[in-house]
This record gives sequence, structure tokens and C-alpha cells, in this order.
Amino acid sequence: MSDEIRTLRRARAAAPSSQDSPARPAPGARTVWATRLVVAGIVLAALNLRPAVTSLGALLEEARVDLHMSGAVTGLLTSVPALCFAVFGTTAPRLARRFGPAAVVCAGMAAITAGLVIRPFAGGSAAFLAATALALVGIAVSNVLMPVIVKDYFPDRVGPMTGVYSMALAAGTSLAAAATVPMTSALGGSWRAGLGVWAVLAAAAVLPWLALLRDRSGSGSGSRSVPGGPAARAADTPAPPITRSPTAWALACFFGLQATGAYITMGWMPQIFRDAGVSASTAGVLLAVTMAMGIPLAFVIPRLAARMRNQGPIVVALGLCGMTGYLGLFLAPAAGAWAWALLLGVSNCAFPLALTMIGMRSRTGAGVVRLSAFAQSAGYLISIPGPLLVGVLYQHSGGWTVPLLLMAGLLVPQMVAGVFAGRDRTIEDGGRVRD
Repeated sequence: MSDEIRTLRRARAAAPSSQDSPARPAPGARTVWATRLVVAGIVLAALNLRPAVTSLGALLEEARVDLHMSGAVTGLLTSVPALCFAVFGTTAPRLARRFGPAAVVCAGMAAITAGLVIRPFAGGSAAFLAATALALVGIAVSNVLMPVIVKDYFPDRVGPMTGVYSMALAAGTSLAAAATVPMTSALGGSWRAGLGVWAVLAAAAVLPWLALLRDRSGSGSGSRSVPGGPAARAADTPAPPITRSPTAWALACFFGLQATGAYITMGWMPQIFRDAGVSASTAGVLLAVTMAMGIPLAFVIPRLAARMRNQGPIVVALGLCGMTGYLGLFLAPAAGAWAWALLLGVSNCAFPLALTMIGMRSRTGAGVVRLSAFAQSAGYLISIPGPLLVGVLYQHSGGWTVPLLLMAGLLVPQMVAGVFAGRDRTIEDGGRVRD
């Protein structure tokens, strides 16, 4: 922001007085306006990257009964988010090269809005699944490009801005999980109204991105977000295949394993507590506490990580918190329930750390596009089997001992991959790159 303020001051000093020429906005003013608009766009976009999923989870039983969904379709609905994130996230770099990152994020927010508007009116399972998939496609491409937007507009503030983005994402996740059922009751008890109301928040997220695309004559940062800007031109520069980079593979494994842990926690932690004698309502509150831990820590951890040359110590600290939490669930799940929920909430903050490292492990905006697409797509594919495997182990072992051993064991390769990905190097190291 200091560079923009200096630009504004120079523009004011050089501008003729109002007596000599008609008043017109200074270029610096447009820069400040565009920057504020990007911040608003990032926050609103992040708020919308999970409600389509978590709001459905809260009302899945009502939707299943009303739409006469089979067990297979219901199971597909719970696993399709990670699959969509993996498959459609790979299209983001190509779309960004053609249209610009901001235009694609704007289209992603519009797709989320459309999916959430259409979904409540679905008369059958197929239409409901298709509308959900449309919203998930918008989430998938936006997931990949948000770190790119942060890197492009705030290259010297990747940590703080990733913290803002991650905190908003965590807030949107928790808000949808906690507020969907009360809002449904307030709207007359219809699950369709309870799901459809989230389209209002998604529609609000379209507006700042539309304004940015219209502000073609704004700041240099704004030009990056439209076709022909520096990020788009950089994306056309030949670069070594991302699959040759050990750093990219380490980040993909770290992202996938942390996502596995997060999905296992969200899907199975309440059942672990209930099987230990904790009431259903208290188990739900414990899960909410775990998810809410991501709101403040998602702001702190990226800022801390950006100041460190090597993020390995943070990776290890988060992993040890997770191991302690799982050990506590094994030894005294009910007696220490609040402590274990807090520790697992801290451990799940590996997600904003992974996003921060994506922004730090490339020298160019084009590199961040490729790395984000690869790490998130491969990572979400890695995460798909984890929750299913925990369910199978729980069913066949008759208890939580074996599943908890698996959960704790997965933290070991997560820490190894994270330490490797956290080293002070970029994906371009070892290969020729053009900045």
C-alpha cells in the first residue's frame, strides 16, 4: 500500500489545479480503489468456497427423503466435492491464460450462484446432483486461482493476504454449518429455502469482480486480472513440466494428506465422541469448536509462515498437535473432549499453511497458477479414499482403535512432505524459468 500512496502523492503534486483544467480522478486513486475492490472480492469469494458443501451436509437427510435418493446417490453427493475440485481444478490454468484470473474467478462465483439458485428447484436426484456439480465447478476453478490473485495483486504480502483469504474461507465454512438449520426453521422449515438462501451471498461475491473487469483503465494491478495483463502473458511463457518438480510433488502430497485429515475430522469426529458417551448435541458443538479454530489461526499462521525462510517447523508443530489429539481420543475421548477438539482444530490449520506455501514456491504468477492447479488437483485426489477407509475400518474392527491409528499414522508422511515442501526453494529451481 505504501507504493500506491506514494504514487497518489506524486499524481497530486503533478496534477494541474482545478482552475486550469476539469477535475478528473488521479491514476493513484484508481489504484487504491482497485486494491480495495480486490480485497473485497477475495473475502467475498472465500466466504463462498464451502457453503455449497457444508449447507447441504446440514440438510442432507431432508433432501434425500424428499427427492427419494438412493443410498448410492447420497454417497456420491458426499464424495463428489473432492472429485470435482480435483478434476475441474486442472482447467483453471488454461482458462486463466485465455481470459485472465479475475474473469475466471468472476465466472466461478456466477457458477456457484447459478448452482445454488437452481438446486432448490430440482425435482429429482439427477437435477439436484447436476446443480450441485455446477456450483462445485465454480468452487474448483476459484480454489485454484485465489492464491494466484493474491500473488498477482499482493506479491509482497502473500502471507497476510493468504491469512485474510483463509480466515474468510474458514468463517464461511463454519457459518454455513452452524446457520443453515436455524435459517431453515426461520424460513418455514423447507430444506429448499434453507439451501437456496446461500445464493444471495454468492451473488454478492460476483459484484466486485465485475467491477474489476470493467475498470480496465485502473491500476497496474487491475490490468493483471484481465486478458492481456502481465499474468496472462507470463502464463504463455514456456516452462518445464510441473511434474518434474520435487517441490510440486511434495506440496501436492502435503495438501492431499492435510485434506484427508480435515475430511476425516469433519466426517467422523462427532461419531467418535458419541461412541464414547458424549451427547449428540455436545458432539456437534465440539466439531464446531474444531472448525472455528481455523478462523483466527488461518490469519496468524500464513503471516508467520511468510516471515520464515523454511516453514518446516510449523508443519511439524501442527502435526504434533494432531497426533496428541488422536492419542487423547484413544485414551480419554470423553474426559478430555474439549482439549482434543482444540488440538485437532489447530492441526487442521495445515490448510492455510499449504495455500501460503503455494504462493511462495514460485517466482512468477504463471508458476503459481500451474503449482496451485497441480497441488490442489492432485491433493484432492489423494484425499478421496481417506474418509471411506476410516469408515470401512470402523465397521470391520468394531471400534475406533484401528481408525485412530490410521489417522495418527497419516500425520507422519504429512509432516515429511510438508518439511520437504517448506524448504526455501521454488518450482523453477533446477529448471530454466523466464520471469
